[in-house]
Amino acid sequence: MPTESNLNLLKDYQAYLRVEKGLRPLTCEAYDGDLKTFAEFLEGRQGVLVTAAQQDVAAFLEHLRTHSIDSRSAARKLSCLRGFYKWLLLDRRIHHDPTVNIESPKAWKVLPKSLAEPEVAEMLERAAMMAEHPQAQATALRDRAILELLYAGGLRVSEITGLGTGDLALDAGRVLVRGKGDKERIVPLGRSAVGAIEEYLRMGRPHLARISTKRKTNSAIQDATRLFLSLRGMPLTRQWVWHLVKMSNKTASPHKLRHSCATHMVEHGADLRSVQVMLGHADISTTQVYTHLALGRLKQVHREHHPRARTRPEDAAASAKSANIRGLQVIRGGKDRQPDLKKADASFPEHGESA
Repeated sequence: MPTESNLNLLKDYQAYLRVEKGLRPLTCEAYDGDLKTFAEFLEGRQGVLVTAAQQDVAAFLEHLRTHSIDSRSAARKLSCLRGFYKWLLLDRRIHHDPTVNIESPKAWKVLPKSLAEPEVAEMLERAAMMAEHPQAQATALRDRAILELLYAGGLRVSEITGLGTGDLALDAGRVLVRGKGDKERIVPLGRSAVGAIEEYLRMGRPHLARISTKRKTNSAIQDATRLFLSLRGMPLTRQWVWHLVKMSNKTASPHKLRHSCATHMVEHGADLRSVQVMLGHADISTTQVYTHLALGRLKQVHREHHPRARTRPEDAAASAKSANIRGLQVIRGGKDRQPDLKKADASFPEHGESA
């Protein structure tokens, strides 16, 4: 385990990430885990975080490689170390950054996986049937609203569980979402998602909220403002939402629904800037990956709008007629005999007809 000096240093860095950088708790936990892994590696070399050298960082990356850690994970850990030592340098706790001149592991460009539109439609239709059943329970209404919201708004699972009733503006068809770094954004919703949420608020959530208020504690009062509640009146966890999506489709996940939302929007002609704002991406390069998932749509746009992507109809007709005439010349046995154009036209179907 990391020494006491390392633990105190990591505790200060956690406070910096939460207070000054405004990072979410889960992000802070991920950084803390990566740094503790590096600290434990240093202890095996009789070192600590503040005395780490460039050779230590290089040896750590080689250690990850030999233990079959994929390049994407190794690159993330190196990025974490860079942020940590930049903070130490700015805070004047060290005089040299050991991550300088360390090359990031070459990570493969892994495309996000998404569901086909019929698969998503089947999931939502099944959830709607269960919610519209005469004996539908509050949980069925809630589950349908969650699935609709995941797909309609492309929300992260942590954003779903963090939503409050005050974040909704259903009359305007939108919701206020708090994403990474507590950054707020407005996400528009479609009619299906709005209808599902309204039904849940009217028929499902009051029942779950009554269970929550019976606990009469401060945390219960705070929990009661959350949009999605469990059977015990508690806020839903990220693990539970993941389980819900898996129960609807074993190949799906909350993040795959988010990717599906973005991919389907791009396939139907949405511009990347709009998708970036909707998903809450800080850099548009993150959004550009969805262009690779919509190559069919891009090819169609290219064929329709590029002047040299396809033959114009009049040119195609002229070329076909010319080919027909040449064919008749060959059949009749020579170039010296002129074909009868009227018969040639009559011998072949009109443009657009099937032979």
